[in-house]
Amino acid sequence: MDFSQVLAEKTDTIIDKWVVAVRKDRRIESADDLSYTAVKDHIPDVLKAMVTVLSKHQDNDIQSIVTASFQHGAIRAEQGFDPAEIAREYHLLRTVIFDALQPDLLDGTPVEIIRSMRLIDAIIDEAIARCFKSYVEERLRELQQLQSSLTLHNEELTRLISANQEYLSQLAHELKHPLTSIIGYSDLFLRQQRRKTEIKDTSANLEHIERVLRNGRQLLHLINDVLELSRYEAGQIKLHLAPTDVCELINNVCEMLEPLAGGKNLKVVIDCDGFANAKSERAPKEIITDPFQCQQIVTNLISNAIRYTESGTIIIMCQVLENQKWAIAVSDTGIGIAPENQAQIFEPYFRVSFSDRPYLPDSTGLGLAIVSRLVKLLEGEIKLVSEVGVGSTFTVILPLQIES
Repeated sequence: MDFSQVLAEKTDTIIDKWVVAVRKDRRIESADDLSYTAVKDHIPDVLKAMVTVLSKHQDNDIQSIVTASFQHGAIRAEQGFDPAEIAREYHLLRTVIFDALQPDLLDGTPVEIIRSMRLIDAIIDEAIARCFKSYVEERLRELQQLQSSLTLHNEELTRLISANQEYLSQLAHELKHPLTSIIGYSDLFLRQQRRKTEIKDTSANLEHIERVLRNGRQLLHLINDVLELSRYEAGQIKLHLAPTDVCELINNVCEMLEPLAGGKNLKVVIDCDGFANAKSERAPKEIITDPFQCQQIVTNLISNAIRYTESGTIIIMCQVLENQKWAIAVSDTGIGIAPENQAQIFEPYFRVSFSDRPYLPDSTGLGLAIVSRLVKLLEGEIKLVSEVGVGSTFTVILPLQIES
């Protein structure tokens, strides 16, 4: 019996069942927000290659499998999958294929059954290996980009951070842990690569890369915040005024931060119809401002709200005020800020903490300091209303049009 023909006829059914299985599997969280096409990716090509290899009338050329699975791994790296999720995907694919072929396999001879099962197992194992290889290469490419960015920032950072020894000491402490991790895991990975021997513990090796990237991103975020603050203090930020759609800007920021909110099951609500109990118009259709700096303000306020909120809702409200001004308010149901800390909240490096809860490890203490300075640069003002255990509301009031 030619099981390759059976597999070819059932390919569409196998793909549909596999996509459903991937979506239902709680261990593959990265697929939750992907479309059917994005989940399916290059798996049809893998199955097509499998049909070729299973055929008795074709040479067992696995190059098509190599190509398909290699592309699949690169795509999954871009989509944010981790190695365990990819391995789980192929485990489900193996199960769905055997379930679909079981009735036909039972009609074959023992020799045909053993041959087909061995080939399918070998093909999937090869696909996993090639997929992981491209996944690692994609992660290494990202690591190289991070390294290049860190190198470019290093000289400027060294030159700018020299004025205050207290802040320098605090900054050095913040840089120490991610930098130590980056150096340690990079060294470990490079030493493994130089051995030129097969690394059997692929899963552990990939975890090393993931940790390097995770700490690299944290370090780069900290450096970018320091440089942004330094540029403001040095008067190096120049405004580039342009007509700006406020609602579109807010929606774009929320879309960008949705994974961060989704990871904590927080609901983000955008209300551009005006504040409750206010006799003012809804959000302005268009303002004249620096869209990049305005987006920085909105991004920092919303990401800060998400970071300090464990459950509940983030609400973004926007409206036109009197005297040619408009306002945006970001409210959360987070930990809140004590009255004695509210005067310091916009100072560089200040972070809210409690006796039973230290400040968050990924907080730089620069986000709100940058916001307050950018608001001033855009000729506006920022207000805070907060209560410990209830939440906070940051309101930014800006002119509808900044004069050049």
